[in-house]
Amino acid sequence: MPRQPRSTGNSGYMHVIIRGLGKQILFEDEEDHLFYLKKLKKYSMQTKVRIVAFCLMSNHVHMLVHDPQQTVALLMKKVEVSYAGYYNNKYDRTGHLFQNRYISEPVEDERYFLTAFRYILRNPEKAGVCRTADYRWSSYKAYYARDTFVELDQIRHYLPTPEDYRNYLTAENADQDECLEYDTTRDDDWAINVARSILQASSATIVQKYEKESRNDALRKLRRAGLTIRQIERITGINRGVIYRATKT
Repeated sequence: MPRQPRSTGNSGYMHVIIRGLGKQILFEDEEDHLFYLKKLKKYSMQTKVRIVAFCLMSNHVHMLVHDPQQTVALLMKKVEVSYAGYYNNKYDRTGHLFQNRYISEPVEDERYFLTAFRYILRNPEKAGVCRTADYRWSSYKAYYARDTFVELDQIRHYLPTPEDYRNYLTAENADQDECLEYDTTRDDDWAINVARSILQASSATIVQKYEKESRNDALRKLRRAGLTIRQIERITGINRGVIYRATKT
């Protein structure tokens, strides 16, 4: 069954997350970070996806993108394939590097746009790595740069001065921001581990091979265990409409 296209909503803005497979470390050194950013810049220009914010953490990447032409899937494919090839060759490994498909969520209003922007740039601070302003591998400093591939017109509209920018990113309530993966106790890594236990399989995609009745029973078990329909879709590769019909009763 072909995968359904991602929804970019009405605004074209999306919060995107890609993770290393099984918490695989994605960036070992400076060269790795620079290579990824080089490819992100190249392919964002090719696909005309505007990068509004990014943050490269050790085993995952956050981005806020503007995708009016709905080409973000192509962007992610190009970046992932290029980087996985580079990484596997450099570290003498084989196989998939990234976890399933990227996660994404439409950003439909000003409040969530700004919240997602702040959430992404504050990731290093929330993870206890360093202060937001000191982290090298995010787009924080792009606001002050003359030459950058990061698209900041909208941010500068809402935060027109450096003082506005700093104050917003250091606001007292910043740690309470809730975004796409704010419930880290029940993120996709958690969902994968629960699914492995329930299905007694190394990958939840095995459900695709089940007969209809067994498949629906497995989907109901995953839903009762606390996985969301969107999580089940991501880790099994089964369309959310099928999951909804199987689990609604």
